[in-house]
Formats: sequence, C-alpha cells, structure tokens
Amino acid sequence: MAETKYGKYIVTQPKLGRTSEHPPGVRTEVAYLDSTVVPGALYTETFWYQKPTIISPAAHTHDFDEVVAFFGTDPENPQDLNGEVEFWLDDEPHLLTKSCLLFIPKGLKHCPYNIRRVDRPIFHFSTGNSTNYVRLGTSQ
Repeated sequence: MAETKYGKYIVTQPKLGRTSEHPPGVRTEVAYLDSTVVPGALYTETFWYQKPTIISPAAHTHDFDEVVAFFGTDPENPQDLNGEVEFWLDDEPHLLTKSCLLFIPKGLKHCPYNIRRVDRPIFHFSTGNSTNYVRLGTSQ
C-alpha cells in the first residue's frame, strides 16, 4: 500500500514466504509486521483460530517483552473466549476461557499453547518491543 506518502505503514497481509504447519481451516494468518516488512517496525503477528489444534511453538524465551492475546468474537459477550486455550508460563499451565492479554517479561519461558476448544473463531495476536521475532531458550 505504498501509493501514498504514508501508505507503506499500512500492512494488510501476512509476511510473504511464511508457510503454516496447520491444515486449511484451522488457523488463518491475517497480517504480520516486523522490520523486514516496514523498516523500524516492532514485531506483531495476527491469526484467526477456527478449530482446535495442538500445533504450537515449543517452549522458549525472548530477549524482549512480549504481549500475547486471545480474544473471543461474540459481540454480545466480548469477555467470553468461546473456547479454551491452554497456555504455559514457565512450568505452569493456565486454562484461558476469557478474552485476555498476557504480558510475558523478557526471559520468561512460555509455550506451548494448545487451542483446546473453539466454539466461535478466536482472534490471536502477539507483539513485542523488538524489530524482529527471535526465539531463545532450550526448545526452538
């Protein structure tokens, strides 16, 4: 979208060249941003989950703070996730059933996450104060 002076800052597509391990209809990437897409941009990625899946990043850490979000899509009850997500923070599993933001301080081991139940599509995004997404830790 670079037809205008600032159109280069509007990102409407997934990152080119990325492939999904998920079968069709499970997860749909919406848009991806980092400094390779827009120079200087912070890392952000967005997905819709339509079906349960156990395909997930392995446990890892980052050298930056990260925010991970899962939002339900019922406008009559926006706090209800309309599903279940099991999300690991260090060695603790957490069962998420409400729309939420998770703050993950740099160095905190997190993942995997399992989309255990999907009654309505779940919108997921993650972002970090880094210009590139890099996983650290023992499981990459």
